[in-house]
Amino acid sequence: MATIRSEMPPQWFAAHTVPRHEKHVSGRLRDRDIENYLPLYHAVRLWKNRCRVELELPLFPTYLFVRIPTHKRFEVLSVPGVVSLVGSKRELWPLPEFEVEAMRAGLDQRNPEPHVYLAVGERVRIRYGPLAGLEGVLLRMKNSLRVVLTIDQIMRSVSVEVNITDLEPIYPRSALASQSQKAKRAQAYADA
Repeated sequence: MATIRSEMPPQWFAAHTVPRHEKHVSGRLRDRDIENYLPLYHAVRLWKNRCRVELELPLFPTYLFVRIPTHKRFEVLSVPGVVSLVGSKRELWPLPEFEVEAMRAGLDQRNPEPHVYLAVGERVRIRYGPLAGLEGVLLRMKNSLRVVLTIDQIMRSVSVEVNITDLEPIYPRSALASQSQKAKRAQAYADA
């Protein structure tokens, strides 16, 4: 049985933490030589005394990512501040390796900021740059375009700034069929 465990490759999992303890937990995991990733973003806050302060805040509040073989989950759960690993009672839900590595490589270059979780909307795929291949929902905010990237396992999203030329639309087959049916009905109504 020990040989099976040693052959299991490490995977990325989302660790749920106590609120406002993400940086502390990340440091404790590093002290125990457990690979982890805590995406941060820069925010400017105005204190009561009108003093502007720039902060580094967790992009996904109460979550960070750990890369472990599944049999080492108890090492992560024993770290003070870790509430649970995301999954069901029987199994952990691994995150796609590609998505976590793309976030690690490219989020700092795209001015990330937290965004509300979205389940539906216009889906697009980023074609170029460090986030190439990631899919999300296209939004227009102020004078820029942003793509909302979603991690369904933890029901959290983040929006990143993009150029329109870096995107390609994603059309699910059912959406194409419904669009053509709507067009046919509209044409029939116009002909009548």
